[in-house]
Amino acid sequence: QVQLVESGGGLVPAGGSLRLSCTGSGRTLSTYIMGWFRQAPGKEREFAAGISWSGDSTDYADSVKGRFTISRDNAKNTVFLQMNSLKPEDTAVYYCAARLYGSNWSGPDYDYWGQGTQVTVSS
Repeated sequence: QVQLVESGGGLVPAGGSLRLSCTGSGRTLSTYIMGWFRQAPGKEREFAAGISWSGDSTDYADSVKGRFTISRDNAKNTVFLQMNSLKPEDTAVYYCAARLYGSNWSGPDYDYWGQGTQVTVSS
């Protein structure tokens, strides 16, 4: 079993930045593909970013490309999401997730999910 805990959310003005962290326990995350998803009020959960187990490959939703950066530190069992130039439409609960296999990182087929952290961007 893998337990994932997100942190780093909060209230930030438009144009600001936040860095989310996702720390795993129970097993090493170094063999897992990791993803960040988000769910805004009244909307379905959507993919934001994904990273390979080694960190060599990344993928982003078009809506965050160029503004968000996903990275990982396997030694610390932690994945990060650096969010810059935040917009009010980025307001959502952000979840990290882990999966062992699969090439479609934007799909929902992740094995483990965190509880989420709230990000609110004021206009």
